[in-house]
Amino acid sequence: MGENPMLSDPDLTHAKEALNHLDLLVVQDIFLTETAQLAHVVLPAACFAEKEGTFSNTERRVQRVRKAVEAPGQSKADWVIIAELSTKMGYSMNYASPEEIMKEINQLTPSYAGITYARLEKEGLQWPCPNTDHPGTRYMHKDRFSRGLGLLHAIDYITPAEVPDAQFPFVMTTGRVLYQYHTGTMSRLSNGITERCPESLVEINPADAKKLKIKDGQMVKVTSRRGSVQAKSKITERSAKGIIFMNFHFREAAVNLLTNPALDPICKIPEYKVCAVKVEAA
Repeated sequence: MGENPMLSDPDLTHAKEALNHLDLLVVQDIFLTETAQLAHVVLPAACFAEKEGTFSNTERRVQRVRKAVEAPGQSKADWVIIAELSTKMGYSMNYASPEEIMKEINQLTPSYAGITYARLEKEGLQWPCPNTDHPGTRYMHKDRFSRGLGLLHAIDYITPAEVPDAQFPFVMTTGRVLYQYHTGTMSRLSNGITERCPESLVEINPADAKKLKIKDGQMVKVTSRRGSVQAKSKITERSAKGIIFMNFHFREAAVNLLTNPALDPICKIPEYKVCAVKVEAA
């Protein structure tokens, strides 16, 4: 695999420094993404059109995937890679096909017990589907909660680990935009998507922009206690006063250089959705 032109030398150097504490990084993917360039081992995987199997979407619908073309080079289906690794590490996985894996899922997972390859030939089925006579569950909790009564818990509000102050007066929150997917290493390979959403933006309220003398489309610098990034401004009422929004799809404006890695006390989830920043003309 050749070097990915999307990742510049400074970006690569910074990422390598951040990964120095890792003993081994293994990436299994269909492209040599920015992350794969940092890996000690890259396992080439087959894409969706190059493998058999099933997938379950967020509607709980299980559907068949059918191979359309052969996978190129040394790439293999994900289940093959995992099975071969497991076998080499001492736990034998001698599956002959994805259908054998599904049969094991039928035996071990009650909500999938009735979802067989034969039943998936013409249409998908939604779990729970406890047996082969069951039609699948179109709605969950349609007339009542599955446990009977609802179970509600009151929780106390906990202040974020970092709040605005005189030095960093804005709250920054991060998230997705419609046209890109996560870090953009895959979706940015599509010319059509890139035309619709070619770059990261700093969404800022008109009142805040006026106070900072920032014009729409102007390059701005966003700084937190951990670092700085630059991107174009987008003046919009969608952002409330005192709050800016940035998406996390573009390495050119790597927003997680700004976010606060503080963990919540229960789930240990990083506090990426809120941190204190300042905004200024670049």
